[in-house]
Amino acid sequence: MEFKDYYSILGVESNATAAEIKKAYRKLARKYHPDVSKEKNAEARMQEVNEANTVLSDPEKRAAYDQLRAGYRPGQTFEPPPGWDSGYEFTGFGGHNAADEEFSDFFEQLLGRIGGRGNRHRARSNAQHGEDHHAKVLIDLEDALTGATRKLSLQTPTVDQAGRVTVATRTLNVRIPKGVHPGQTLRLRGQGGQSMVGAASGDLLLEIQFKPHPKFRVDENDLHMTLPIAPWEAALGGIVEIDLPGGGRLTVRVPEGAQSGRQLRVRGKGLPCDPPGDLLLEVSIVVPQPVSRRARELYETMARELAFDPRAG
Repeated sequence: MEFKDYYSILGVESNATAAEIKKAYRKLARKYHPDVSKEKNAEARMQEVNEANTVLSDPEKRAAYDQLRAGYRPGQTFEPPPGWDSGYEFTGFGGHNAADEEFSDFFEQLLGRIGGRGNRHRARSNAQHGEDHHAKVLIDLEDALTGATRKLSLQTPTVDQAGRVTVATRTLNVRIPKGVHPGQTLRLRGQGGQSMVGAASGDLLLEIQFKPHPKFRVDENDLHMTLPIAPWEAALGGIVEIDLPGGGRLTVRVPEGAQSGRQLRVRGKGLPCDPPGDLLLEVSIVVPQPVSRRARELYETMARELAFDPRAG
């Protein structure tokens, strides 16, 4: 993915104030606006300038973008780190109000849902309530399987008196219910924005995502895992035990003649939702190395007596 350096596009420093960004945008808009510009690439440049201004003039988008930019090195292929946008508290519920503008894939994939309003949830901003806020948070798979209460820290972008973006941190004790799944939203009553007239505060909506797990992958309500087995377990079948996340062990029957890539389904052993998900095990045959003379002799006997050609047919 091509990284967009919005500061370079507007010609400002990374510590520019809101006023400096506004001034730079207006100067470039006068130069590249298609209605007045005589530049050959005016329309394309104006699109870049509009996109850069959309991000840098919004404290929330700018704070998230600055985190992305910190890991960027010119000339490198840009790959956003997993979960880069988690832990930020935003007003509204994503989306941008520039439906008539064409923004780059970089913007749409990484920043298009940050800040603003208009996604599947609606922010409350009337006189009766403070505005709802939202954040994406990463939790451990084990907490979703058993339920837990965890301290979660959220970063809140604000603008200081000098017009520069700063980030404040607040910590909340959050009860994670058993069976929560990726994409599910937890509503924390009264933890959103304060009302301007002293009425009830808005709510904070936490979008749940899972941290990467060393053994298990989550797909909706199902759990996926690679199941290593020995060649004789694959050929003869057998019973194997696996450790489950969150504790406990599970006994699984490997069918005779199992091949690498075969998927075994254990119903009801995925996320404990309603209905519960399944556990899907992908067989992977692990061949032991002939580290001793006896082991080599056994392999040589198999080569002679089985007369097996894995490439035949």
